Amino acid sequence: MTGTGHSPVGPRPSPAARREAARARSAGSDLSGSPASAPAVPPPPARSASRDASGLSVPSPRPLGTRGADAGTPGTTPGAHEAGAVRVLPVGSRALLVELGGGEETAAFHAEVQRRRAAGLLPGVGEVVPAARTVLLDGVADPSALAQEIPRWEYAHPDDTAAGEVVVPVRYDGPDLPEVADLWGVSVQEAARIHASAAYRVAFCGFAPGFGYLTGLPDACAVPRRATPRTAVPAGAVALAGGYTGIYPRPSPGGWQLIGTTGAPLWDPSRQPAALLSPGTRVRFVPEEP
Repeated sequence: MTGTGHSPVGPRPSPAARREAARARSAGSDLSGSPASAPAVPPPPARSASRDASGLSVPSPRPLGTRGADAGTPGTTPGAHEAGAVRVLPVGSRALLVELGGGEETAAFHAEVQRRRAAGLLPGVGEVVPAARTVLLDGVADPSALAQEIPRWEYAHPDDTAAGEVVVPVRYDGPDLPEVADLWGVSVQEAARIHASAAYRVAFCGFAPGFGYLTGLPDACAVPRRATPRTAVPAGAVALAGGYTGIYPRPSPGGWQLIGTTGAPLWDPSRQPAALLSPGTRVRFVPEEP
């Protein structure tokens, strides 16, 4: 395992120091370790800390409606509409890109878009594509009018009870699990328990058909990508990078930390829908014996 940066000389850093270094290195590369394909994983903003069910220190969530430091500078993009944490940008003649302050705001806004579409309040909107901090609305009938309306929307955290749940059996036998446990300052068994005890939600999809970026782990559990990506990762590998959990739907190169495996079919073209995971879906991992 090459992703820890342990020095061959001098005292070994404490678990807290290693976790802090992990969070500092967790931004900006895709599954293979390249900065090109996947949205950047931002380091968490400085916030007050509390304790979650795992016993790790977790920063308190930022309230919705507050702008993140990197959400954009007012007045720099022609045609942009901004209010609070929301920035709306035109994309071509029939689409809008909505930038938000962070992952929580993006999930809440995406849920509100879906609610309004289901209620027939967004005529013409054909495709909705969420990402880490943006939501793309394509096929908008009147982009200018909608761009002015969106900043006035009121919405709260998505109702997870209304979303479907997917149960994923997992064997916590990944080659990087010991290193992840070391970064967290716990045993291998406790690392598996912490991961399985979290409640996950698919924030967005990308990289490969069927690959979902799952949020739910506390910020204190963020881990870096591998310094040297693997040339081949098997299908069904359960992996961590930054604050995300993902499952590789097919064999591919990859730079995420592998902590387990599952036999769940992530992508099946003969199934409707073909993807097991879609944005907004709740996910629960159930441990199996290795």
